[in-house]
Amino acid sequence: MIKNKKNQLRVFSTIEAMNRSAAQFLVDLAEKSVMARGRFVLCLSGGNTPKSLYTLLSMKPYCDLVPWKYTFVFWGDERCVPPNDERNNAYMATSAFLSKIDIPSSNVFPIPVSLPPADAAKKYEETLQVFFRNETPCFDLILLGLGENGHTASLFPGTSVLREKSHWVKEVFVEELQIYRITMTALLINKARQILFLVKGKEKSAILETILTVSLQPEKYPVQLIRPDQGEVSWYVDLQAASRLPDSLL
Repeated sequence: MIKNKKNQLRVFSTIEAMNRSAAQFLVDLAEKSVMARGRFVLCLSGGNTPKSLYTLLSMKPYCDLVPWKYTFVFWGDERCVPPNDERNNAYMATSAFLSKIDIPSSNVFPIPVSLPPADAAKKYEETLQVFFRNETPCFDLILLGLGENGHTASLFPGTSVLREKSHWVKEVFVEELQIYRITMTALLINKARQILFLVKGKEKSAILETILTVSLQPEKYPVQLIRPDQGEVSWYVDLQAASRLPDSLL
């Protein structure tokens, strides 16, 4: 990774400090987005890492600082499991966060997992087309995580979705997990104004070091596909995740 204006890395001494900074980042960006464009378009991630951030956002002072009436929520990916399944990303975010804040239900757009995978992907892309009025889609903020195998969203190593050049959303069968997922493609993610990666834990230190230091190998490390067209990328990581990073990146 080259440290420059578009690619920032911050290391935090604790997960709590990382979450507070991420919450403030979101609050500040929401205010700026609403002032500039009249709305804040947010894309959430799943997994364990953002759950504590979502819980924090549901609490004071943060829950009172975001203009929820003008905030619109989407998801970067979803497992093809029932909507009330604990593995469902929207279910997790709703339980930890969205059900506890004053956001209109019409502002929340979960991926329609009740449909077959291909239909769900097509429907979600159509939803995005309607929302963005057939203009180039541009999220104000996309939250992402990092898997130990180098995946982000549901862009997994060796899957055909990595080479998708026309669709914003696609279904993908993840062989190693034996499950279908729906994911935003790198094509869509890279149109965002801001992308924030949250990475924590010793188990992520090896892959974080690898993807930030080796040459581009996106088939092997799909997270390397995330190179925004015009936007900026921020990496918020805790000390354990950063423990193997060279001093040149810190």
